[in-house]
Amino acid sequence: MTGLDDWSGAERILCVRLDALGDVLMTTPALRALKEALPGRRITLLTSPAGAESAALIPSVDEVIIYAAPWMKATSPRADSRADRALIRRLHDARFDAAAIFTVYSQNPLPAATLCTLAEVPLRLAHCRENPYQLLTHWVPDPEPEHLLRHEVRRQLDLVRSVGCQISDERMVLEVPSVARMRVLGQLQRLGVDPRSAWVVIHPGATAPSRRYPPEQFALAARRLVLDVDIQVIFTGSSAERTEVEQIQTAMGVHSFSLAGELDLGELAALLAMAPLLIANNTGPVHIAAAVGTPVVDLYALTNPQHTPWGVPNRVLNHDVPCKYCYKSVCPEGHHHCLALVPPEAVVEAVWSLLTEMGRLRGGPCSHPQIQVGDPSESGLTV
Repeated sequence: MTGLDDWSGAERILCVRLDALGDVLMTTPALRALKEALPGRRITLLTSPAGAESAALIPSVDEVIIYAAPWMKATSPRADSRADRALIRRLHDARFDAAAIFTVYSQNPLPAATLCTLAEVPLRLAHCRENPYQLLTHWVPDPEPEHLLRHEVRRQLDLVRSVGCQISDERMVLEVPSVARMRVLGQLQRLGVDPRSAWVVIHPGATAPSRRYPPEQFALAARRLVLDVDIQVIFTGSSAERTEVEQIQTAMGVHSFSLAGELDLGELAALLAMAPLLIANNTGPVHIAAAVGTPVVDLYALTNPQHTPWGVPNRVLNHDVPCKYCYKSVCPEGHHHCLALVPPEAVVEAVWSLLTEMGRLRGGPCSHPQIQVGDPSESGLTV
């Protein structure tokens, strides 16, 4: 293993983060720690197509290389290794001084370490459970999950601290483009939403079915927020989620707004930066909200313990279950109890308490005795 002094002079660093948008955002404090450790240092982010969406909004990143790694579960099968060989050539020609490989503890860093070794990147850093021998020059034995569990942000900050890179401000950071902010202000004006009023964004989607709060319960919670707490509700989501959002709006039975399918990533970041609060599943927009400083009510499926909102006021809602921390995209028990057993009134109470703390509400649901949340099957929403 080589010493810390080798990293202190590394001017061109390749940062490898090959999973999704939220994972990239949770790595931004570590990226900033690397960037700020040496004046003039350049950071290149090697990431997936999904992760690359956020890269243009991350101030610490100077360049992005997009790579669909065959050892990541979201990558479609391909017929040959031409893309891998082309990437090795590109990395070799870029003459990086060092590579930092960021993974969750359930991922193996050695395929990425092999890639960087073949590209002749001289310094290679990662957490690794087994002895990597020559594949890593800076090996941090992985203590998770046997000895401890850390938030994903903390895990990556600890990794770069091992080579002398640390920062005092550990918040996630995302730059909101001014043009996106202006477009969103125009959309709010068109909808008739006063940004200074009491309103929330609800993002009911998530890529993994196991991480989705039932739509009928979102509808009940949103209805009570409008009727009993006098909060306006704006839904967001992808184009593919627009139909589900419309179903939730119909089931609410009261007026709400939707920007589902109408926002690019910069505009979503701008909307969340303006919003008093976000209600969402454990998904990318939670980390966008945290990166722009917006409080979050996170309906957090107990598939893993490491991705809760970082650095902002929050409420994390779930129901404890024996099968927690399954790391599954589909509920292996089929009952979704870790989310399905969270009552909508708990969502309403969490929203009220957070907005009251932030000075955006007076009174609360306890001052509205008409708040009653009944059987979700009575919402009229069929899913």
